[in-house]
Amino acid sequence: ARGVAPDVRVAICAERGVEMLVAMLATLKAGGCYVPLDPAYPGERLAYMLADSAPLVALSVGAGRAALDDIGGEVARIDLREQAALWSGQASANPQRHGLTPVHLAYVIYTSGSTGAPKGVMIEQRNAVNFVHWARDEFDADTLARTLASTSLNFDLAMY
Repeated sequence: ARGVAPDVRVAICAERGVEMLVAMLATLKAGGCYVPLDPAYPGERLAYMLADSAPLVALSVGAGRAALDDIGGEVARIDLREQAALWSGQASANPQRHGLTPVHLAYVIYTSGSTGAPKGVMIEQRNAVNFVHWARDEFDADTLARTLASTSLNFDLAMY
């Protein structure tokens, strides 16, 4: 879990795909809070979001890795493809998440903000669970099955 614990932020800079989904689920499973960073965003915006969210580590792949390399910074980085071989030997059981409660953070998404600067909105575990229940009731399974493939990671519905 590399030090990931409740309320510890993990930046994810990846295009839509399997690696992005694995990074989201791994962060949540370890009890952490993910911070989605869209590699298509301008470098200045990504740098601000990265500095503002202060993640323990940044997970990236492909264009996401290139975007993080371009902006630099002090945060530790893990390339998802380079680490994939190490995952096969990991236990499949849930890691211990001592102390994780409904009020701990699940993710932080950045809006455009009323001042023009991105603003991080902190979503707690209980908010995320309520959102998933709402989405299940509101949308049919066929629509939800395509959600992750067609929405930005920075949009709430990507959580589903």
